[in-house]
Amino acid sequence: MTTHQDWDPRAPDVLADPIAAYDRMRQRCPVAHSDYLHHSVFRHADVMRILTDHETFSSQASRFVSVPNSMDPPEHTAYRALIEPYFGPARMAAFEPTCRRICNELVAALPRNNSVEIMFNLAHPFALRMQCAFLGWPDSLHEPLLQWIHKKNVATLSGDGHAIAAVATEFDQTIRDLLKTRRLAGDQAPDDITTSLMRDTVNGHPLTEDEIVSILRNWTVGELGTMASSIGIIAHYLAIHPKLQDQLRHQPELVGAANDEILRMHAPLIANRRTPTCPVRVGSTQIQPGERLTLIWASANRDEAVFGDPDEFRLDRDPKLNLLYGVGIHACPGAPLARLEIEAMIQALLAGTQALQPSDEHPPIPAIYPASGYRQAILMLRQ
Repeated sequence: MTTHQDWDPRAPDVLADPIAAYDRMRQRCPVAHSDYLHHSVFRHADVMRILTDHETFSSQASRFVSVPNSMDPPEHTAYRALIEPYFGPARMAAFEPTCRRICNELVAALPRNNSVEIMFNLAHPFALRMQCAFLGWPDSLHEPLLQWIHKKNVATLSGDGHAIAAVATEFDQTIRDLLKTRRLAGDQAPDDITTSLMRDTVNGHPLTEDEIVSILRNWTVGELGTMASSIGIIAHYLAIHPKLQDQLRHQPELVGAANDEILRMHAPLIANRRTPTCPVRVGSTQIQPGERLTLIWASANRDEAVFGDPDEFRLDRDPKLNLLYGVGIHACPGAPLARLEIEAMIQALLAGTQALQPSDEHPPIPAIYPASGYRQAILMLRQ
């Protein structure tokens, strides 16, 4: 029997301009069914309701266990308490000098007064170096991780369960090798976050290797793609808005708030999943327990009912309405790190240039779902 389809998330017009496609769906069919994403939820109010009602809408929406992303209370509560200190003020203060040094080095290495492909030359190196530095991983992992991101995105878009599982297994083995190296080193293991996780306990018991792997996989999968996307999105936006660019050069203290607003308009993370624990109506659609809900962040954060003109840049919006880092018990614990890294990178980019300009000959090429932002974005960096 053929299932009714309200839209095709992999249609050429959707992939060519996903933000515009989500805007249309939010108006036409705010809860839309497809075989690929099941029930896609586009409106801010519906997404907010789902995120803040974890009893009705479970995070156990995948057959793969994810610590703590796919957990519900009370199990989630204990693991979340373990994870949050890794992104607390003390950790951020300790990492900030390294973070800013990496950003300054990357910007200094960019050519000036010439065309620069910003994703390959800045955004991806930024995400890889930051993640490896924060976790204590060797620089030799930069290229393998970059290749892995590409394979993961291809597998996810294909919907091939075997390919997705193979990519996940490959990445897990990378982490297991890092853990093995530290175990063999014993007391000589590096004093970094990865080693610290190996010494942590939950409910009085040490984390299992599978739990450590899951936590590190979540941090890495969640960081590498979205952080690179964020830099590409913001850099291109500033290039086509020179007045804002100049304002932020003169008022670098506004960069953090500007980043959040730009990424509200063009989300670096497209979607997340939930599943209802009981029959429930979302909008005008009846959803049964166990059916998958795909929350389209890239639509909810542009909902006219909440933000008015979604493309109007404003620094005075209520930050509680911005779903960039989620909301509720599953709000992104790594938000302080992400904000620090993105702010440091954009401040370094603005301080190291006199102007960012878009390419008239080469418009940006959008990334392909599940990635967001751009596959390619060519800018001119004026010095």
